[in-house]
Amino acid sequence: MTTTFIDTNKLPRTGAGQGEFTEILNGPLAGAKNVLGTLRWLNAGEEFRADANGKHQLIYLMEGAGVIKLEGKDYEASKGSGVYLGPEERASIRASGGTLKLFHLEVNQIPR
Repeated sequence: MTTTFIDTNKLPRTGAGQGEFTEILNGPLAGAKNVLGTLRWLNAGEEFRADANGKHQLIYLMEGAGVIKLEGKDYEASKGSGVYLGPEERASIRASGGTLKLFHLEVNQIPR
C-alpha cells in the first residue's frame, strides 16, 4: 500500500444548489472503493441536506458556525461539532453567519 497525498486546495469546486463542494476521497483520487469524502462550503443562509441514502454518514464542522436540524430539532453548532447519521437517518445543516466548511464522509453498508 502506498501513501497518497491529496492537495485539496487544488481540486475543483462544484456548485449544486447546496453550497460548493469538492470530492477529496474517492476511487479516482485514492482508489477508495467503499467510501466518499467531500469538503463542502456553505455561505450564510445556505443549507445542505444529508438525506437517508442507505450509507453511514459523518458530517464534521471544520470552520464557521451553523444550525444542525435533527428529527425536527435545531442544534447550534460551531467548529469541532459533528453528527453521525445511520443509513436511514437524515439531517440538514444551515450556515449562520459567514462561510461554513464541512467534511462529509459517506461509507457504504457492508453486507453481512
